[in-house]
Amino acid sequence: MKIDILAIGVHPDDVELSCTGTILKHIALGKKVAILDLTLGELGTRGNAELRTKEAMASAKIQGVAFRKQLQLKDGFFENNEASQRAIIEVIRECQPEIVLCNAISDRHPDHGRSAQLTADACFYSGLSKIETTQNGIKQNCWRPKAVYHYIQDQYIKPDFVIDVTEFRDKKHEAIRAFASQFYDPNSKEPETPISGKEFLDYVDAKMMICGRAIGVKYAEGFTVSRYIGVKDLFDLL
Repeated sequence: MKIDILAIGVHPDDVELSCTGTILKHIALGKKVAILDLTLGELGTRGNAELRTKEAMASAKIQGVAFRKQLQLKDGFFENNEASQRAIIEVIRECQPEIVLCNAISDRHPDHGRSAQLTADACFYSGLSKIETTQNGIKQNCWRPKAVYHYIQDQYIKPDFVIDVTEFRDKKHEAIRAFASQFYDPNSKEPETPISGKEFLDYVDAKMMICGRAIGVKYAEGFTVSRYIGVKDLFDLL
């Protein structure tokens, strides 16, 4: 299935916490969006791989994405090597996204920055015809996304651009809460984590409000770029 945007996260819920408002907005604009989880998040303190997969698929349904895939790379110990790159390349060539959204370039969790570089490298190599991949025994055509944008996660990074997601804030919360094992549950007997507190979604909102204030809206999501963005004229920046 040809899609417009592929949102990649190393852990299930990375995408939801960081760029679901952007996903929802572009789906509302008629774009096809899909999600790729690189791991199952099996090292997470709460829940387990099987439960998080169920939660991830429930969240994907709430968002209305075209599909969600999970590569099952090794959480915490995946490497930016040929095998990992090829796994991502196969998905990129299969769905041919114009834009890829992926993990923050650096963050509190070391997996995030490593995933950001892995994904960016895979997007580049996916455009090289001499790197051959197959799907169901058929050679895939090479494909390089036109842009790779990194969302912002736990640690603040000054964004290169922000997107107004005000009208999608509530739906974003719903998609996040689909990961019930990970976030606030007063009846949970599992250990507390940095994201399981009652106030955590307030923190998510606060980050969006900081980004939104700069452009005069209530909520926005921020992104960074490695390659500067080109526009047709100055009015594209208004």
